[in-house]
Amino acid sequence: MAMAALRREGRRFATPLLSSPIRSSLISHSQEQAPNGVRSISTQVVRNRMKSVKNIQKITKAMKMVAASKLRAIQTRAENSRGLWQPFTALLGDSPSVNVKKSVIVTVSSDKGLCGGINSTSVKISRILHKLSSGPEKETKYVILGEKAKAQLIRDSKDDISLSITELQKNPLNYSQVSVLADDILKNVEFDALRIVFNKFHSVVQFMPTVSTVLSPEIVEREAEAGGKLGELDSYEIEGAETKGEVLQNLAEFQFSCILFNGVLENACSEQGARMSAMDSSSRNAGDMLDRLTLTYNRTRQASITTELIEIISGASALEG
Repeated sequence: MAMAALRREGRRFATPLLSSPIRSSLISHSQEQAPNGVRSISTQVVRNRMKSVKNIQKITKAMKMVAASKLRAIQTRAENSRGLWQPFTALLGDSPSVNVKKSVIVTVSSDKGLCGGINSTSVKISRILHKLSSGPEKETKYVILGEKAKAQLIRDSKDDISLSITELQKNPLNYSQVSVLADDILKNVEFDALRIVFNKFHSVVQFMPTVSTVLSPEIVEREAEAGGKLGELDSYEIEGAETKGEVLQNLAEFQFSCILFNGVLENACSEQGARMSAMDSSSRNAGDMLDRLTLTYNRTRQASITTELIEIISGASALEG
């Protein structure tokens, strides 16, 4: 009976000891260990967040590896395709500032995101060209390749979009497919100048927004009569029964298909390179966040252990007293 009475007395004295000065010090200690703006945090919540961040880090690392694999497959084809349109630039030149009444801006973008700012850059350049090409007696239309550019341009230029094509990169493209696509574009739009906007691939961390211009046969003849680079066309001899206008028409169609093929491949390379950089940055950020969460978890666990030890010591002291 004496031991039972001693235990009752110990419980009676232990309650006020834990309710006033010691408990207030424990609360203040746990507040110091918690993150800013949070009064308390449980170890279970921190563990769940750590698990989520680890899963995100695994996904970003896997996406980086997939982008690297796709980049290696596309890069060689893009570099080889540059030889298709370079002879046209040597023959006809490139006249981005030519003054025409009907302009068509072909914006090449990607169908998927998580690739940095390559799509925003293409859309920005396209809007600038649209503004420069517009006027009282001028007409400027868009032809959009890719879902991301379509989602941005449709907000403020819905009436100016003549044609929109998506899912280009769903399967590997070859020149035959792109030439059919170019033929469909030429049949659905009327133009004096076609301006193709894409991102030219330089390296994994660098891409260059590029604008290539294709002029209609009528504008080519007009510029040739005015002299300059196009004036050298008259020095070439045309063989066969084709007239000069027919030759220029065939050249314009072939030039557009070659530039479009190269632009699609260059933009695909830039997309994968930008995605590699974005996923690498995301993986590093996830690692930094994981380090901070680990520190918070250790501090919270130490605070809970300290609280339990103080409660045990206080109870033992109350029993001894």
